[in-house]
Amino acid sequence: MQRTGVLAVLTTAALFAAPAVAAAATAPSTISVSDTTLHAGDTFTVTEQLYNPTDFTVTGAKAALYAKEKPIVELADLVSCTGTVGCDRYLSSFRGGVGDLGAGESRTVTFTLRVKEGAEPGQFTLQHQFAGDNYAFGVEDGPAVTIAAPAAADVKVALTATPRFGFVGRVDYVIKVSNTGPATATGIRVTATPGTDRTITATTGCTRAGAGLTCPIGTLAPGASATAKFTSEGGFLAWGPFTATAQRVASAPADPDAANDKASKKCTAYTGLFVEC
Repeated sequence: MQRTGVLAVLTTAALFAAPAVAAAATAPSTISVSDTTLHAGDTFTVTEQLYNPTDFTVTGAKAALYAKEKPIVELADLVSCTGTVGCDRYLSSFRGGVGDLGAGESRTVTFTLRVKEGAEPGQFTLQHQFAGDNYAFGVEDGPAVTIAAPAAADVKVALTATPRFGFVGRVDYVIKVSNTGPATATGIRVTATPGTDRTITATTGCTRAGAGLTCPIGTLAPGASATAKFTSEGGFLAWGPFTATAQRVASAPADPDAANDKASKKCTAYTGLFVEC
């Protein structure tokens, strides 16, 4: 075949070749989440992008948010939405309205959610949908989100005793409370007792409760510590051993190690003039 004939065949083939495949159209709905590992009480955001690929207007367009394994309304509370003309719970979903959405138009809705305090640890799959009054696209799976077990805060209690020379068998005590983490500990409360036949005569950071003390330590960040103090006396005729104790009785979240929640210090009085600890 002559060169001109080959060129003619190639030109004809090019004219009747199949057109190139167009790039995939933008999905009607996509989502992203601010954090995929959460704890009870955590706040997070889910951003849903809506796009209308049709050649008509979708009226009353809404971003709908679900969870696959169980209703999302049982896992989280709706705090707020941005970019919407309406934001509320609808049956087992949360919805953010964006009004009418014309052909080729897009809108963005950001949901702010808070994991319920009683939410059980586990993994769930977010689902999303572009829904309208006159048309709705299918529900699509989004990212998986894990609700982790509650973080622990290990509160450690230590007790030191310093005898003082005098006529009443005085001993000064220091309670040291530490948070070894990993989470911040709140609502920390410690109780203390001075031991048999001992009288509490002074306190710092504690209040008397019957024959003992209660010491509201409050909140400690991981690695932080606080102290409380008290003094006991046994009188001039004090004699024999006695043991003071200090113990954590409350804190949150859960304390993983009960072994370091309590401390004690044994001392022995040899009349009020001499106490050995």
